[in-house]
Amino acid sequence: MSSSPATAGPSSPIADPAPLSLCARAPHVPADRLVAEMVPPPRFQSARFETYVPDASQPSQAEAVRVLSAFAGTLGGAHASGSGKRRWFAKKPAAPTGPRGVYLDGGYGVGKTHLLASLWHATPADPSLKAFGTFVELTNLVGALGFQQTVQTLSGHRLLCIDEFELDDPGDTVLVSTLLGKLVDAGVALAASSNTLPGKLGEGRFASADFLREIQGLSAHFRSLRIDGEDYRHRGLPEAPPPYSDEQVTKAAYATPQASLDDFPHLLDHLSKVHPSRYGALTEGLKAVCLTGVEPVPDQSTALRLVVLADRLYDREVPVLASGLPFDRLFSEEMLKGGYRKKYFRAISRLTALARDAKRLVDA
Repeated sequence: MSSSPATAGPSSPIADPAPLSLCARAPHVPADRLVAEMVPPPRFQSARFETYVPDASQPSQAEAVRVLSAFAGTLGGAHASGSGKRRWFAKKPAAPTGPRGVYLDGGYGVGKTHLLASLWHATPADPSLKAFGTFVELTNLVGALGFQQTVQTLSGHRLLCIDEFELDDPGDTVLVSTLLGKLVDAGVALAASSNTLPGKLGEGRFASADFLREIQGLSAHFRSLRIDGEDYRHRGLPEAPPPYSDEQVTKAAYATPQASLDDFPHLLDHLSKVHPSRYGALTEGLKAVCLTGVEPVPDQSTALRLVVLADRLYDREVPVLASGLPFDRLFSEEMLKGGYRKKYFRAISRLTALARDAKRLVDA
């Protein structure tokens, strides 16, 4: 039985303030904030091509830096449609010549998000004319604004970067493909990334072939870049620490300012009541997330919500301290072989990195 945040606490005579609780938060995020937050996440605010460290044994990484740097240089000057805004009765612009998009295809942790963020930063345009978001965030934006309003909002942009392009939901894939077609017609340059499954890395252009097939008519606008390598999140690093006891997690939560403390099953239930587009706001201001009683997720819907939360915590560099099962046992073998397996492997990789970051909370 997990310790309750309301009753557990340090043994010192003067008790530390009770930790926060994710289960007590129900954030509301207006649509205009969704648009304003389409920038590289905090973890990648300082990402630049110069700070990307290619693996010397993987030439494709240095090649990706070269190609993307050159691509950024083509995005300056006038908007490809002729201006930042479409004028009434204006002549329809000629279709841009050559690929107006790049697609990064590679395994987990090879630095695709770092490279996308570097492209965003290197593009010579005002931040208001560049957008960066995950596939999930883009579909959430369409849900909040409506399709036509989303097209109108993004059509004046120079660049749209889409991280973690998902091909496992046919409806969402068609929706975003249609949106990208409208944006390409408006002169917006595109950049996207997706993960190749670990077991598929030897099959060449597995993910890029899927990507180009799914977006069909848009394929001519994309140049595919293969990025090989090991998961940098775990390259040369010690194994993630084993789960701690409920008592250790609770004590660390009370001792860490702006930490949250929640029972894992209760948190999973709470996530079902909060739209995934609000998970970023749900974690706002947190310096650590402490979880007791981690156990396997019970079903696919719950698992997918947890993936989104893991992404938002990773983006914000929030360490995760937990008791119960290790994170590589969150998802069943059936889930890890199913259609959403790429998401689950990414979540395991990211949560493991955050668990390693959280070790200092116990050692302090």
